[in-house]
Amino acid sequence: MAHVSVSNGLLVVEIEGLDRLWAVKSRIEIPLGNVRGATLDPGILREPKGVKAGGTYFPGLITAGTFRSGGEWVFWDVKNPARAVVIELADERYSRLIVEVDDPHATVDLVERRKGAPPAGPVAAER
Repeated sequence: MAHVSVSNGLLVVEIEGLDRLWAVKSRIEIPLGNVRGATLDPGILREPKGVKAGGTYFPGLITAGTFRSGGEWVFWDVKNPARAVVIELADERYSRLIVEVDDPHATVDLVERRKGAPPAGPVAAER
């Protein structure tokens, strides 16, 4: 599972618990100017993952790590697709971050309110 917050002009995605091991990553920081938006997409797990470049993939159990699909890099950290949020990025290594969060609606709202914003102070985060 991931924790998504906004701080100092950055979208911060912190991978929690054992997912750090499965995803081979613990934190991703993206300037808000490069965040295009976020959506809920429980059907995202049915999408082809592409080639795993580091991480874990057990169909139906966990998709975590970096995958190359359609010429783009995508970061995944999802076990429960009902809690999946897709964060679209521009001008970053990853074109999308697909992460499972505690409150998908609050996370999408947070990202949508702050996307493309110039640097600002800390904002209350989804937990």
